[in-house]
This record gives sequence, structure tokens and C-alpha cells, in this order.
Amino acid sequence: MPRTLLNACIALALYLAAHTLPLPLTNTVDAAADEKRPPNFIIIYCDNLGYGDIEPFGSTLHRTPNLNRMARQGRKFTHFCVTAGVCTPSRSSIITGCYSQRVGMHMNPRDGWVLRPVSRYGLNPEEQTIAEVLKQQGYATAMVGKWHLGDQPQFMPTRQGFDWFFGVPYSDDMTERVWDKDGSQWPPLPLMENDTVIEAPCDRDGLTKRYTEKAMEWIANHKDEPFFLYFPQAMPGSTSTPFSSDAFRGKSKNGPWGDSIEELDWSMGQMLDQLEELGIAENTLVVWTSDNGAPINRNPADLSRGSNLPLHGRGYTTSEGAFRVPTIVWQPGKVPAGSVCEELATTMDLLPTFAKLAGGAPPTDRKIDGHDIAPLLYGESGATTPYKAFYYYHQDQLHAVRSGEWKLFLPEAKVSGHPHFSSKLPPQPLLFNVVTDIGCDKNVAAEHPEIVARLSQLADEARADLGDLGVAGAGQRQRGELAKGVEPVPQLLQ
Repeated sequence: MPRTLLNACIALALYLAAHTLPLPLTNTVDAAADEKRPPNFIIIYCDNLGYGDIEPFGSTLHRTPNLNRMARQGRKFTHFCVTAGVCTPSRSSIITGCYSQRVGMHMNPRDGWVLRPVSRYGLNPEEQTIAEVLKQQGYATAMVGKWHLGDQPQFMPTRQGFDWFFGVPYSDDMTERVWDKDGSQWPPLPLMENDTVIEAPCDRDGLTKRYTEKAMEWIANHKDEPFFLYFPQAMPGSTSTPFSSDAFRGKSKNGPWGDSIEELDWSMGQMLDQLEELGIAENTLVVWTSDNGAPINRNPADLSRGSNLPLHGRGYTTSEGAFRVPTIVWQPGKVPAGSVCEELATTMDLLPTFAKLAGGAPPTDRKIDGHDIAPLLYGESGATTPYKAFYYYHQDQLHAVRSGEWKLFLPEAKVSGHPHFSSKLPPQPLLFNVVTDIGCDKNVAAEHPEIVARLSQLADEARADLGDLGVAGAGQRQRGELAKGVEPVPQLLQ
């Protein structure tokens, strides 16, 4: 090349370098922004789904391909527990990060241990909910599904930290009737949006499909900001014949129970697909679990009301089948695919864990019973359970204590709803190794008196803090209640 032409080329290159704006680093900037953005959170909370009701946990009866996929791509928790064998107290724990005995939601004089329609009681608005904690970090918050923590206006989701609510205020079996306990008139089961009843009675056959569509619509509208979706599904629910849409009714091998579970699986698949299509899957932590175990039938071969196998016992008790629930955690690229966590964790842990992952902290002005389990969620090497002890209460009575692999049923003389004691088996210390004896078949209390003594001491600590059988604990707080002179009103179409 002639020198004059070479010099001209060099001069032109220098001029362009000095006067041309650099190309925008769009992909780099977007990636950096995504890296700094806190994760989205979704909790799918089924109603009465048993440990053995889905394929990833051993079912050979129900077809759950989407949950199989979720387990392949995510992490199973085989010792994930709720805090009660029934709806209201269990739900209060996932919302507050506390035992229901701490927040007063384990029982009340009118309803017993599950809130009924037109009750004067509910979750105290002074409690800090998981939604309120995340809103403080700038999250959009929504709830789609079953609430069951109070049906009066001041107790409803939109007064407890949720920007938007679509669902029912209590269980799907609490339909229009005169309640024989106090003569109160229950309204037709109301489907609500925020504080307004939009349908009564609601179409229970269409709830799973309708909830899924509403939840996905809300996700699409909030994909560009951090969000928290609490999605407590209605099914399988509290009736003996759960509900499902036309596409699933009569299609399973297990009647209405199986139909409803296979539709729940469809719902989960729709949501996972959407998260991937929106490009937010890797930044969304999804937790699939249940509020308690299945009620099951007396005949163990009849699975028409669910299965908790291979665990012992039924829902509504303090058995492992009531408290240990099928749990899958999913966040592609973050949660280790195809992995299993065998450490004890509970629904109480989600509030403190999400708070920290969001860049904040759980409340410090009150006791929170849950722990940060991010190391367990993300499979950190050497991560172990944060629980020194975990307590199994039936209403206000402490039935059992777990520490490590050991679960001790306390020798109570007066018990109700007990999974082991009866006239044939009077109260005595029952010690089970719930890791090696998953069916709780062998009482080894006599062989391990030192473990019985240690867990008995832990039980005394629980009694002092959370109470036991009518005796209040020092750490208990007040449930919500309408002011004196204010009467509860039913939720009705406007």
C-alpha cells in the first residue's frame, strides 16, 4: 500500500475513534441489572395434599409430569414440615414465620382450632406478615386462593400486606348453612377480589383453572419488578369429593381426589412454562408444598382421600403424615437440579429466608420462630437444619418434640386427636427415629433414656414459651378480635 494511502487510512481511523459514540452494551447492562435485582418469590400452598399424593414422593396412582419436571430441575425436601395438622394454624405460620401458638391462631372460644365463617377472630393486624416484610423491600405482592385467617375486613389479605387478592376467605367446604354450634348463618361460599364479593356461591369446579389464569395474568403484569405471589390452591380441599374442571373430571385413576391433583399438576406446568417464556425463571424462586397431610381413609388400601405413605398417620393430627408435606423448590441455575434435602425445615422459615434474599431482614421487634434456610434451598455444602427443636402441637397441647432424627411423643394423660395413644395404648414415652423408621413403627424409648430426657427438657422450654393445655406461655401474643360491641358480618354480594 502506498505510504500516502496508509497515512490517510490511519488518520480516518483515529478520527472515527474520537468522534463516534461507543455501541450501547445492552446485553451487559441488562445482565448486570438482573444480577442486582432481588429474586421473585412464588409459594404454591395446596390444601390437604398428602406426602404420597404426587409422583416425586412415591405416588404410582396420580400422574404428575409437571411436578416430576419440577423435581428434576429443582430440589426435593423430604423433611419439610408445617406447624399444624389443619388449615388455620398452619396458614398463620407460613404468613408470620411463627408457631400458631405464638400468634394466637391455634384456637379460639368460638371456632375451635379452625376459623369458621362470620367469626370475630382473625390474624392480628399488628403481626408482621411475609407480604408486609417484602413490601418494605419494594415488592409487588398478591395472593390468589384460600386465605382462612379471618373473614372480617380488618383481617383480610389486603389489610395484611397484599396489594391484590383474588380468592375465598376460608375453606371450600364452608358453604351456606346455619351452623349448629352457635346458630350463625353462613353465607354462600364467596369468591372475592380484594374486599368485594364477585360471585356467591362460587363455582368450585372451576377454581383451580380460574386461580391459575388470574395468577399468571398478575405475574405477566409484574414481570419487570420484584414480586411475591402467595398461591394457596383450593384443592384437593376439605370435602370428600374434591372439585376439578371438565378437562380433568373423571380422567384420573383415583376419582375426584386424583382428578383434582392432576389439575394441580397442570396448573404448576402452566406457571413454570410462563416463567420461562417471560425470561424470569432464573430469577424466580418457586416453592410447592401443602398446608398439612391428607385426611386419608381408614382402609389404607383406599386412597380416595389421599395418601401420606410411607409416613405414619393422617392429617388433622400430630403424626408425621400430618406435619411432613411434599415440598419441591425450583429456580433454574440457582437451586441444584435433581437434588434432595433431607434436613428439617419448615414453613416458618420462608419469611426470614425471603426477607434476607430480598435484601432486608425479618422483624426484630418480636420473636420469629423461623430461620434463614437459604443454605438448604441452594444446596450449600455442609448446610444443616437450624432447628435445635421442633414442636408438634394439637391446639394448645404439646404432643411431641423433634430434635435431629428423634421424635418424642410425650406421655400425656389427657389427649385428643392423638395419632398413637388410645385405650389400647395408654400414654407412655414414644420415641421414634423418623429418619430410619419413616413409618414410626418401633418405639425405642426404653433403649434411649438419655434421648427421652433431653427431648423432655426441650418440651419444658416449649411449655414455658408457647404454653401447654390451658396454661399460657410467656412468649404468646394476642390473636386479632373485633372490638367489643362490634358484631361480625357475612361476606355477601354487593
